[in-house]
Amino acid sequence: MRRPAAAVLAALAAWLWCGPALCAAGRSQQLNQRPVIGILAQENLPGDQFAQGSSYIAASYVKYLEGAGARVVPIRINLTEEEYAEIFSSINGLLLPGGDVDLQTSQYSRAAKIFYNLALKANNAGDYFPLWGTCQGFQQLSVLTANKNLLTLTDTKAVALPLTFTPAAQSSRLFQSFPKDLLQSLAEENITSNFHSWSLSIQNYSRNAKLKRFYRVLSTNNDGKKEFISTMEAYRYPFYAVQWHPEKSPFEWIDKPGMIHSTSAVRASFYTASFFVSEAMKNHHHFSSPAEEENVLIYNFCPVYGGSHAVFVQNYYFN
Repeated sequence: MRRPAAAVLAALAAWLWCGPALCAAGRSQQLNQRPVIGILAQENLPGDQFAQGSSYIAASYVKYLEGAGARVVPIRINLTEEEYAEIFSSINGLLLPGGDVDLQTSQYSRAAKIFYNLALKANNAGDYFPLWGTCQGFQQLSVLTANKNLLTLTDTKAVALPLTFTPAAQSSRLFQSFPKDLLQSLAEENITSNFHSWSLSIQNYSRNAKLKRFYRVLSTNNDGKKEFISTMEAYRYPFYAVQWHPEKSPFEWIDKPGMIHSTSAVRASFYTASFFVSEAMKNHHHFSSPAEEENVLIYNFCPVYGGSHAVFVQNYYFN
C-alpha cells in the first residue's frame, strides 16, 4: 500500500529536523549502563612545577564524569590516527576540556579534529556518538565547524555570571530536563564560572553560515561590551558546548573571583554531567575484552596534588 503523501512529507520533515543520528537514537530504547567516556589530554601548562611527561588532564573533569555514572579513559595527544580510530570504536563519548593551547596547531587540536571527523561520520551512519566541549573545548568545536578561528577577546578571565537563555533553550536537549528552580538559578544568579579570554561573539557566529547551520544557541553572556555565546548544541548531532566551567564548582578550590561553590552551582555541575553521561549511554561501542578495557581506564594513573594555589587541585600526567 502506498503511504499518503502527507505522511511521507511528515516523515521526511522529522528526519531533516533531528538528523539521522538523533532519530536513530530515538528509535533505540536499550541503554548502555556502563558508559566509558574519553577525555582528551593536552600539552602541559607552562610553569607547572609538578608537570610530568608532556601532557595532562585536570582531575576535576574525571570526577565530573565519574560523579554522574561514567568511567573515564584518558586520551593522549601523541597517538596515530589509527590508534585514535581504535579508541573511538571502544568509547561511548568524548569530552574536550578547558585549557590553554593553540586551537589550530597544537597536538590537542590535531587529536580533537580526528575525533570530530570520526564523530561526524559515525553519527551520519546512525552510530550515536556524543561530544562535549568545555571552555577551550567549546572554542575548539567552533574552530573545527567553521574551519577557521572566529574567536574574539572578551573581559571574562575570572568572573561568575548568570546565563541569558535564548528561546531555544526551553526545547533544547541539554536543558529540557533541568529542574525549573535550577534553570531559574542559572538565569538569575552568578553561578557559571568563566575563565577565558577568548569567546565566540554573537556577531561572528551570525556572520558565519557554517556555525549558524550547525549550532543552536542556548544561552549568551555579555562582558559589558560584547555579547558572546555561553552554551550551544548542534542541531543534527549530539554535540554540546559550554564556554563556562561546570566542573569547577564541586572540584576546584583555588581562591579566585569566579569560583562559586554554592548549592545551585554544584547542582548545575551535576545536571550537565548527568545529561552528557545519559547521551553516552545511547552509544554501544565497547572494548574487545574486559582486560583491554581495564588496561586503559584512568584508574591505572595517579593524580598529582598541586596545592591550594595551583590552577587545578589535581592533575593526571602522561608521556
